[in-house]
Amino acid sequence: MVGEPAEACRIVVGVDASPPSRRALDWAVRQARLTGAVVEAVLCWAHPAVYGWAMTKADPMLDHAAEKALTQAVAEVAGDEPKPEIRQSVLPGNAAEVLLERARGAELLVVGNRGHGGFTGALLGSVSQHCVQHAPCTVVVVRETG
Repeated sequence: MVGEPAEACRIVVGVDASPPSRRALDWAVRQARLTGAVVEAVLCWAHPAVYGWAMTKADPMLDHAAEKALTQAVAEVAGDEPKPEIRQSVLPGNAAEVLLERARGAELLVVGNRGHGGFTGALLGSVSQHCVQHAPCTVVVVRETG
């Protein structure tokens, strides 16, 4: 509508507290500083599958622990520098599926590379591979350095 401010571009970033995901979050925050975008940091979690046993109710401590891990990662990566708006979402479900859903309407989806060094370090992890192949927006895969 005329006269209303345009919604800021959104950068969705998958965070799981691993070093590659922290680098992805750092990349997303730096890109948002340059472009004025909003960062949506998403941490996904799922109950581990155990044969013959079904979980009937989510443990509230898992959600709390996930929120704490995401808040800590954002605080450590964003630091004291002026930071863009960073929205945090902790969502249950398969990481690739949740990230693809959250990336609808986003400018970018940023994920870390989960390679294991050597030749396999050049490969994408299963979540980043799935996101690259199916995302509704541009995907940035932040590789491990060193």
